[in-house]
Amino acid sequence: MNNGRFAIATHILVLLCKNERELLSSDYIASSININPVLVRKEISVLKKAGVVSSKEGKNGGCYLAKKASDINLGFIFKLVFPKSILSLAKNTPNPKCPVGKKINGHLENLYSEAEQAMLQKLSNINLKDFCKKFD
Repeated sequence: MNNGRFAIATHILVLLCKNERELLSSDYIASSININPVLVRKEISVLKKAGVVSSKEGKNGGCYLAKKASDINLGFIFKLVFPKSILSLAKNTPNPKCPVGKKINGHLENLYSEAEQAMLQKLSNINLKDFCKKFD
């Protein structure tokens, strides 16, 4: 998985959780993650559409958690940023006459599905409030 969207979304949520009494700007959040504020705003938009984050516009505006941290689980966040499978088959079509080639994609699809379910189960058992305690 080369995509850092889950890490970015989780970083944003941890910052909002740790600073729950403050409105955080995308510039502040971007400086913590060390990325462009445009990328932060893109992820905040996804989190807002899902009802996890809200924001206040204007000079003193910023973002805040729209739900209690204990009601947000990391599995939900993962599915927000990766609605489709993160593991995929090779782009080529294996040789159907080969004993491995004719079965490899089916077996890999089953393996990938089982692996992703295990990962989602693990992430779903961790809520944002508990994860934030790691930063105390």
